[in-house]
Amino acid sequence: MKEIRIPRESEENLLSELKKRDDTESARMLRYLSMPDLSRTEGSPIYEIVERVKNIPLFQDFDIITIPEVVPADISFDLFDFAKDHPARSPSDTYYVNDTHILRTHDTVFWYYHLNHPDIKEKIARGESFGALCYGKVYRKDEVDSRHMNVFHQIGGWYLAPESEKVSEDDLKEALSEVAKSVFGATSTIRFNEDSFPYTDPSLEVEVNVKGTAAEGPARGEWLEILGGGMPKKSVLKKMGLEGYTGWAFGFGVERIAIASMALPDIRLLWSDDERIKKQLKLGNVFEEVSKYPPVVRDISFVVSKTFVPNDYFDLVRDIAGDLVEEIELLDTYENAEKFGADNMSFAYRIVYRSIERTLTGEEVDALHKKLEEETVRTYNATIRTK
Repeated sequence: MKEIRIPRESEENLLSELKKRDDTESARMLRYLSMPDLSRTEGSPIYEIVERVKNIPLFQDFDIITIPEVVPADISFDLFDFAKDHPARSPSDTYYVNDTHILRTHDTVFWYYHLNHPDIKEKIARGESFGALCYGKVYRKDEVDSRHMNVFHQIGGWYLAPESEKVSEDDLKEALSEVAKSVFGATSTIRFNEDSFPYTDPSLEVEVNVKGTAAEGPARGEWLEILGGGMPKKSVLKKMGLEGYTGWAFGFGVERIAIASMALPDIRLLWSDDERIKKQLKLGNVFEEVSKYPPVVRDISFVVSKTFVPNDYFDLVRDIAGDLVEEIELLDTYENAEKFGADNMSFAYRIVYRSIERTLTGEEVDALHKKLEEETVRTYNATIRTK
């Protein structure tokens, strides 16, 4: 495998500008970017899954491409046929470093960087086939619960060849099967379902039968969706300057597979430094609770401008309480022009505080929750409701 590293000078310049700002969103993005890349951290099950995929014989001649974590929004969305009104474009779903650049939301953006690398341009000029794998952290504003974090890991790959090679959907299925079986075992039972992605057609999802495996608990059923793929759209490739080629591509979130493989009850466990937890984080090993520390539940209600973005609040709670937050649930939204004003509305959230390493005291949680109330007022000019 050949390593390709895309120069990151423009990213470094953007990060320098970000560090000069003093707003909450900038500090938040810098903190997320500084978190370790578990796909490159030996001993992590995220790393192990990536290594299994990299060792698939089908991929041995592929490039390993490392791309910037801050990417142009137009490359991420426009080139990949995301509709103009697609939710992913919204600041409520994506972290915008400035008006034109974002924290990458999907690893498929590596297509653009791979096609524009000088070595690949030479291969295209010679009419040769080529492939690549890309993996690392991605960032999305998301709900907070035991299965989701705003920072997670993806791995993706693709293979392109001149149309004369006649790459087919069967080739796509073979690649997807190899990926699934590399993680869940050669005897795993898988099935394909039709799917839809903005940048591939046809598109498929892969489900693995997890009945009787460690994945059974978290999967809540017999079949678990583990990855997606498809044939890159010719219109997308053309926008990137490539014609006369066809191929297949895939991608998936690595945490989903790690959680399923070990029956993990909480995604935060993957980031733990507790040795009692770390020694259990082995793929295929059913995780046993070190100790089920009790949750502490607190609600918060506030009146705020209708311009308030509910997804942003998940980030604020994480800013205040960090990994002591297990789940945040939007309980209720309520409008009453006479009571709150025509431009305001009420939001109510339920926050479950629980450490994965110790018992939280009521006083400790009360102090955190009080700080959250104060920061809610300061950040959103909100009014806390006491009734």
